[in-house]
Amino acid sequence: MKIAAAQICPIENNINANIKTHLRLIKLAAERSVDLIFFPEMSLSAYEREKAKQYSFLINDSRLDVFKAESVKYQMLIIVGAAIEIEAELYIGSFIFHPNGRTLIYTKQFLHDGEEQFFSSGYKLNPQIDWKGEKISLAICADISNPVHIENASKINSSIYLPSIFYTPNGIAEAYKNLSFYAEKYSMNIVMANFVGSSYSLEAAGKSAFWNTKGELVSQLDNKTEGLLIADI
Repeated sequence: MKIAAAQICPIENNINANIKTHLRLIKLAAERSVDLIFFPEMSLSAYEREKAKQYSFLINDSRLDVFKAESVKYQMLIIVGAAIEIEAELYIGSFIFHPNGRTLIYTKQFLHDGEEQFFSSGYKLNPQIDWKGEKISLAICADISNPVHIENASKINSSIYLPSIFYTPNGIAEAYKNLSFYAEKYSMNIVMANFVGSSYSLEAAGKSAFWNTKGELVSQLDNKTEGLLIADI
């Protein structure tokens, strides 16, 4: 199974441009026979708090139809990040487009300080993805700082853990330390996708990476370049 972590530099206030970037990298992944591609936290809009509602997506948002079509076309599972409005509540979430035409949603469970002013935390939408013989759990950013999150993924026998994050250079070392520890402790493959460039007036750290079940760092991207990290599991 090939998993691609898409490391992108999103453009603030320009969802159309970000969608084009997503589609470009999805096509690149398809050319490399990738089975699953996923993007960083709130990848469709860039990370945002105050303007998050303005740039949010509804569950059946027509702007997402292109991802549904690409998933079916390439028989690739596609996961993109967005602010999602559900029943008048705003969540940081991931849209999961399955090649069978179905769309699922994951919502961030543990919020960073200050995010609670704009977002709700969500525990009900936490699907385990069964794809290509693997059981996959998702995480978004601060989820990985709470050990309970991956422990719960382990309890349902997930074999792969996919964190979509927006970490700055100040925090990326801690993220690496935690994810390496989790991979070894739970014997789980972990692939992480982060931004590069600037978002929310903060520098993103990049360094999207893959850890194997021994907690070993197998490969990583740099801190500046857009591209794909492809983990062959």
